[in-house]
Amino acid sequence: MWWSDTKQLNRRGFLALSAVAGLSACGFAPVYGEGGRGRVLRNAVRLDDPVTRADYQFLHAVEDLLGRPTNPRFALTYTIDTREVAGGSVENVGDTRMQIFGTLDFTMTDSVSGLSVAQGQLTGNTAYSTTGTQLSSLTAQEDAGLRLMRMLAESLVTRLYTEPGIPTE
Repeated sequence: MWWSDTKQLNRRGFLALSAVAGLSACGFAPVYGEGGRGRVLRNAVRLDDPVTRADYQFLHAVEDLLGRPTNPRFALTYTIDTREVAGGSVENVGDTRMQIFGTLDFTMTDSVSGLSVAQGQLTGNTAYSTTGTQLSSLTAQEDAGLRLMRMLAESLVTRLYTEPGIPTE
């Protein structure tokens, strides 16, 4: 039994090393590893000043992920559009479920060269219930808006980590 356990462990180790070697051969690099985009973007992206509540929530969600810019190397301009759509209704009651759809258009430029290094559009959606009291429905709406901004921020940061135009040094 001991022999079979050792043989199985050796096989697992070989498979793990093969997977790592395969990933490095295809250009995989850890985001926070040496020369990774995570290190380049950390504390280096300055977003436009917030105007709306959604902008404020989005800015703070991005800063939670990338850090507050101390020496901004990149400037990110963005616009956020949201719209609410009724997702369900009950006769004599009205809408019982609302969906919020969000669209983020962004452009990131290198502050030194002024060149655009990333741009695009991201979308997301979330929903909330309106079947409680007026206060609980309002709270659910605000929470859904916050969740949507966090979702868009996470999508943006993931996109920036994989964007080929962003320098790694």
